[in-house]
Amino acid sequence: MDKGLFHDAVLLWTDAQLPVTLREHSRTHVRKEKLVTSFRVNMVDWNPIAKVYDPLKAGSIDGTDLEPHDRAVWRAMSARYKPNKGVVGDPLLIVFVSRLNPDTTEEKLHEVFSKYGDIQRLRLVRDIVTGFSKRYAFIEYKEERSVLRARRDANKLVVDQYELFVDFEQERTLKGWVPRRLGGGQGGKKESGQLRFGGRDRPFRKPINLAVGLGQEWGGGGREWERHGARDREDRDRHREGDWGGRGRRDDRDRGRERDDRRYRDRSRHRDRR
Repeated sequence: MDKGLFHDAVLLWTDAQLPVTLREHSRTHVRKEKLVTSFRVNMVDWNPIAKVYDPLKAGSIDGTDLEPHDRAVWRAMSARYKPNKGVVGDPLLIVFVSRLNPDTTEEKLHEVFSKYGDIQRLRLVRDIVTGFSKRYAFIEYKEERSVLRARRDANKLVVDQYELFVDFEQERTLKGWVPRRLGGGQGGKKESGQLRFGGRDRPFRKPINLAVGLGQEWGGGGREWERHGARDREDRDRHREGDWGGRGRRDDRDRGRERDDRRYRDRSRHRDRR
């Protein structure tokens, strides 16, 4: 029988009239196409830094988990956190500084961070009972360019023998934010067992497992997905090499991210004014 005539005849059949093998093949093909389309859409929208905080995604190294893997993620998903209304200052002019030496003082922080711009307000967070430093602080500048400069140049700066971590304030600028004490947050150490991804400290890794799964399940299109996976691995390897490479390449990436962050923050400011 001519293949063209057979194809035309199949098109005239309804799904219920198709032979079982053809019907199953048709449904499998549709399912595969939907997953492929979904994967491609997700890859287009993929970003190593979260623009909206999702506790489930934050608990996943590539942001693809469908179920929480620990109780802390469950707790964060159930939390209804509202930013502290008592916090003062413009959130878009504030940098968050952590991993401080317990002995670092407000005076020392002012000395270090004033070289990036005029400081409006500085608060080193201390225990309300003991008065001991909790090893993080918030610094408000008068100009946004000072914020960008401090975030770029002060991150990983060594102060009092401790390497600092510097980022934008998240509580009032990242929609959906849930703090660490409620199971959310960003970053963390492996020893804690509660790593959170999608932030500057631990950005999302590009997902590659979906492509492998599709190739194994359907058997077809494996080479195409292997090529995608190989490119993704190469991208990730280059990213890792860049982390260990020269300062210049890191600065180039930081400047690119700063431009993205500036555009994103400008949009946020515009929405707030409306």
